[in-house]
Amino acid sequence: MPFYSTNNRALRVPFREALFTSQPADRGLYLPVDIPRLPAAFWAQLPDLSFAQIAYELAHALLPDALPPEELRRIVDEAIDFPAPVVALAADTYVLELFHGPSLAFKDFGARFMSRLMSYFLAQEGGRPLDVLVATSGDTGGAVALGFLGVPGVRVTILYPRGKVSPIQRQQLTTNGQNIRALEVAGTFDDCQALVKQAFADAELNQHFRLTSANSINIARLIPQAFYYVHAYAQLLRQGHRDVVFSVPSGNFGNLGAGVLAWRLGLPVRQFLAATNANDTVPAFLRTGQYQPKPSVATLSNAMDVGNPSNWVRITELLRADPTALSGLITGYSYSDDDTRAAIRRVFDEHGYVLCPHTTIAWRAWQQWRQVHPQEAVVGVFLATAHPCKFPDVFPADIAARIPLPAAAAALAGRPEQRTALPAEFAAFKTWLLRQEAA
Repeated sequence: MPFYSTNNRALRVPFREALFTSQPADRGLYLPVDIPRLPAAFWAQLPDLSFAQIAYELAHALLPDALPPEELRRIVDEAIDFPAPVVALAADTYVLELFHGPSLAFKDFGARFMSRLMSYFLAQEGGRPLDVLVATSGDTGGAVALGFLGVPGVRVTILYPRGKVSPIQRQQLTTNGQNIRALEVAGTFDDCQALVKQAFADAELNQHFRLTSANSINIARLIPQAFYYVHAYAQLLRQGHRDVVFSVPSGNFGNLGAGVLAWRLGLPVRQFLAATNANDTVPAFLRTGQYQPKPSVATLSNAMDVGNPSNWVRITELLRADPTALSGLITGYSYSDDDTRAAIRRVFDEHGYVLCPHTTIAWRAWQQWRQVHPQEAVVGVFLATAHPCKFPDVFPADIAARIPLPAAAAALAGRPEQRTALPAEFAAFKTWLLRQEAA
């Protein structure tokens, strides 16, 4: 299946090109030319399918001729080898736990799937090394680092904002060595993302390097995130639920974009809730009709501190065929840090469950939507995007004491960190990259 650019619907490139270039030259984002609705037989047997079976069927529907079916199945089985359980908090409220992968964040799904696809194609062709550039506001970098660690023929450079990631997040970026390099940028996530975008547009760098991205602008990151929406629905069907609202913590809007992609594939969804922190560009747009990006604001939910979300254009493009779908399918909410702290306390006191600050915002959005629609026979699923241990400074002492430390996080303690400090200036970033080539 070919892919096109959101800035040029006439463009047609094979999946392999979309995977490795990450972003078209026209600065749009790639999407499949055709998004098939999965057949009725698939949805009828959904409750009986395993997570791996669901993932393969969706991947094959979107990538029917990109690689041999047996290779695609192998990649899916290897990449999606950890659970994504739906856990009941109340009769109508469920949490989709997406933090059981190696970096303890939902981005493991996309990073592992993409790294194995790239590894497959690189093995087929040989050639010069691939340089993966990734900006992170928190969890992307750790997932990419672990997803690509030791992959032959790939070098990864991660840019993160100084002082704006948690200690565990920073350790996940800086303690790997091998083919993983970390740059600590004196700026915001938006600054890091701007540096990456400038690198892709720079003719000299593209002469010296074979550049690609592992951010959610890469279509290979988006596709596997659709898997867990359908898997969550399968789990709900087994419990007798058919009507669902998904509440999605939203920063760069890749996660919600994947949900809309699943909806286009046929997943029945009553509503998506776009839940943000103070960086409320999209909720403000949904209220006013005016899309006005703005500088990002630092919050407790740091992985969502994005003032100009790249993936919003994908969502509007996915809904282009039905002009009424955007307002009918997506409702936006935004919350302050005080709202977040209060919700963390409430969920802990009422359920004994600890939510990370990003997940908390999604829970709060579902509660607000439910108050407006008290009679609707639906259940709400809010996405738990990261393990709470990654944000130790957010929680009061009594709650922090109840947070288990997973083995993957405990293993980071004491490991030496390797990072390079850079200003938020493209000239400095470009010079650093060229020096790495010469070294």
